[in-house]
Amino acid sequence: MGKKIAVVLTDYFEDVEYTDPAKSFKEEGHELTVIGAEKGKDVKGKQGETTVTIDQSIEDADPSQYDALFIPGGFSPDMLRADDRFVAFAKSFMDDEKPVLAICHGPQLLITAKTLKDRGVTGFKSIQVDLENAGASFQDKEVVVCQNQLVTSRTPDDIPAFTRESLKVLS
Repeated sequence: MGKKIAVVLTDYFEDVEYTDPAKSFKEEGHELTVIGAEKGKDVKGKQGETTVTIDQSIEDADPSQYDALFIPGGFSPDMLRADDRFVAFAKSFMDDEKPVLAICHGPQLLITAKTLKDRGVTGFKSIQVDLENAGASFQDKEVVVCQNQLVTSRTPDDIPAFTRESLKVLS
């Protein structure tokens, strides 16, 4: 049974941190909906290799309609966390204990949502102190799964482990 996965995205996401897991999720029968500031707008990856069209605006996005949240890294999560609507959207998944899959800088959105206290996480090296200051237990590992709900990874090199553990949590 495929899950409905919300993907929050804006410009300068890390191309492969979106494309590779998204491809695997779809191959396993999951349905992805890309949520951004404006429906129909194209957002571009920071490597310039990927353009994604926003399926649904954050204004119209209802977290209760989704089974999981996917937050690709790059600069996108840092930009999204400046918008309270994206912060509240992400917070609802954590509060409802739905799967949250965040790679690289993805956990920045969860830091701003104040949902990482006492959670085991990893992320890109430059956000380690931010994660610790948010009360998270930082682990420098390719993938960390906390309470069979929160899956985090550090870099594009960790995508295979991130995708493998994300698919386990989604099953």
